[in-house]
Amino acid sequence: MKRLSLHLVSAMALGTASLATAAPDAVEQDQWPFSATPRASFSEPWAMTFLPDGTALITEKRGVLKHVDVETGTVHEIKGVPKVAYGGQGGLGDVILHPDFAQNNVIYLSYAEHGDGGNRGAAVARATLKLGSDGGSLSDTKVIWRQAPKVSGKGHYGHRLAFGPDGKLWISSGERQKFTPAQDMNANLGKVIRLNEDGSVPSDNPFADQGGVTAQIWSLGHRNPLGIAFDAQGRLWEHEMGPEGGDEFNLIRKSGNYGYPEVSNGDHYGGRPIPDHDTRPEFIEPKISWTPVISPAGLIIYDGERFADWKGDAFIGGLSAEALVRVTLNGEAASEAARYDMGARIREVEQGPDGSIWLLEDGDGGRLLELSPK
Repeated sequence: MKRLSLHLVSAMALGTASLATAAPDAVEQDQWPFSATPRASFSEPWAMTFLPDGTALITEKRGVLKHVDVETGTVHEIKGVPKVAYGGQGGLGDVILHPDFAQNNVIYLSYAEHGDGGNRGAAVARATLKLGSDGGSLSDTKVIWRQAPKVSGKGHYGHRLAFGPDGKLWISSGERQKFTPAQDMNANLGKVIRLNEDGSVPSDNPFADQGGVTAQIWSLGHRNPLGIAFDAQGRLWEHEMGPEGGDEFNLIRKSGNYGYPEVSNGDHYGGRPIPDHDTRPEFIEPKISWTPVISPAGLIIYDGERFADWKGDAFIGGLSAEALVRVTLNGEAASEAARYDMGARIREVEQGPDGSIWLLEDGDGGRLLELSPK
């Protein structure tokens, strides 16, 4: 029998939100420690990032990049986005800024792309952004990374992006619902990837001397990683969807193997068992495991001042949980602290320049919500 989820334990002990989700009109907003202000709505929004002027870029899964004035709700489309392979979990994914964006206007996009014979895979491109009164455009677009190999199916791309304090580009790469590539060192599926800003491989990567896609790998044994973020001490945290049970929140270590599909705290769909992490000590256990699942998507580690009591906490969007999940970090330990029922699938979490927390609801008509202290 799988272990009881940490959230269920904390919910029973601390009276946190129920595992059951509520319809949107049943959300008890009086119970939130914040107010939520809708600023705009989108068609299948997936990710967002803020520009230095306080406006934002938001991706829509069908392949549209939007420039948004979050104060007025004015939205314009950015032209020149690469063609995406839309369908299933695939489409336009993450968007982040180059660390020197204020000088070079370079952004990074992740997306699913077509391959030969109907196969697909995630890609990451960098491009120069030029804004205008009608939105703007991308130029000098160059693909700097691809999942290899491309495979059939439309799920588990991962493709979350982050720049680390080391100035390197980090990419979460899902195992594309193929299981075994997560342990195959000749594939970059089911891995956390570390690259230079131009897509080349850093010489200090753990497997750099092996060349090829192996050289890109920082950690392995991941399933569907949909959130990566660095804490103030430079540690990389990641979450990923488990199978039937066993969503994970992990502290990522250099050359670490997180076990999938050899171990998981969930089982295969249909009930076929997978050994638990504690049966194979050579694999790294998650810091938190959720059963029932929350279907985590989007991740920040808060470092603002508006929610001063939450500084250093992680915030995770819950798709199936229809919630915002707050996790406290204590060195290398983590525990769920609260779960705020949002009444909608939460796809993305972002921190604003003034310390507000921003959420994107999933699906058609997904709203952009600004959370502010009450």
